[in-house]
Amino acid sequence: MSKGKIAVGVGLLSLLIGLGLTSTASVNPDSMPKPPTAKPALNVNVIQPEYRELPLTLTANGSIAAWQEAIIGAEVNGLHLAEVRVQVGENVRKGQVLAIFADEAVAADVAKSRAALAEAEATLAEARGNAERAQSIAGSGALSSVQVNQYLTGEKTARAKMQSAKAQLDAQLIQLKYTRVLASDDGIISSRSATLGAVVSRGEELFRMIRQNRLEWRAEVTAAEMAKLKPGVEVTVSVAGVGSVKGKVRFLAPTLDMQNRNGLIYVDLPEAVAQGLRAGMFAKGEFRLGVTPGLTVPQTAVSLREGFSYVFRLGEQSDDKARVSQIKVELGQQAGNDLEILSGIQPEDRLVASGATFLADGDNVRLVQP
Repeated sequence: MSKGKIAVGVGLLSLLIGLGLTSTASVNPDSMPKPPTAKPALNVNVIQPEYRELPLTLTANGSIAAWQEAIIGAEVNGLHLAEVRVQVGENVRKGQVLAIFADEAVAADVAKSRAALAEAEATLAEARGNAERAQSIAGSGALSSVQVNQYLTGEKTARAKMQSAKAQLDAQLIQLKYTRVLASDDGIISSRSATLGAVVSRGEELFRMIRQNRLEWRAEVTAAEMAKLKPGVEVTVSVAGVGSVKGKVRFLAPTLDMQNRNGLIYVDLPEAVAQGLRAGMFAKGEFRLGVTPGLTVPQTAVSLREGFSYVFRLGEQSDDKARVSQIKVELGQQAGNDLEILSGIQPEDRLVASGATFLADGDNVRLVQP
């Protein structure tokens, strides 16, 4: 082989060796760039579910109504109203004058009855005197027994006429009394049909009154719900846009409606008027049936997605970092700022305290020390 060819071969070999070394260096693990470390998605605080006493409640709907509504009507007949003193919405006291009938005709009848009574009393006095004298001389033979009996009968007749005249006067005085229409109890006027100058008949309604200005809530519940209630149970009744008031169950209806099989619960509301509630308002109420232990978490730990509720549970921790898992949970009732968890987690689980809305299943988080 010529020296020239040997030189070319040596050069090619040197080139290949150089390329091989370069290739080997390029795949050296120590010289390769490292992939970036996954950064935590969110700084979070950690909480654990807690057991606490939760109220047992029952919710129902119903209407506010008058505890009792009294009807005040006319007790006289054929008289016209001379004065109407109260309007709808006014508070009245027992015995307060609400309206007055013209009493001239009744006053005249009273005067006539007084005169008739006076006449009857005079007649009785005369008959009594005659009867006494007849009895005193009955044994002398001056009067026969028939005449004596006539005087005695005359006294009895005169006494009966006097009593009749007195009863007539009493009736007229009652009519005079009824010309003034009085409130039968303390309360508030809820309706008025009395019209000035109107001639009314006996028994015709003039006013309606909510007795003692006292309201109640009549809740409609099912038979199964009614079995859980009893008198004395505390209730919170709320009217949207108006306010809420506390009350107690007074009694349960003894029968159920034959159509829907629901029953009424009557709840006293002592402070209803002061809170602005009025008869006829629709209200929602919550009966308190006691307490029960429940597993709870703060509202901030729960995320609502696609109609379901989730929490984020922390997995194995490395230093101050951990990976989270999205856990579907079933919610119970709300107690202040906490929510009851019926299923999905255990008391020993560690959960993300807040910011669940910004997390996804499998995200890394950094734990913030309190």
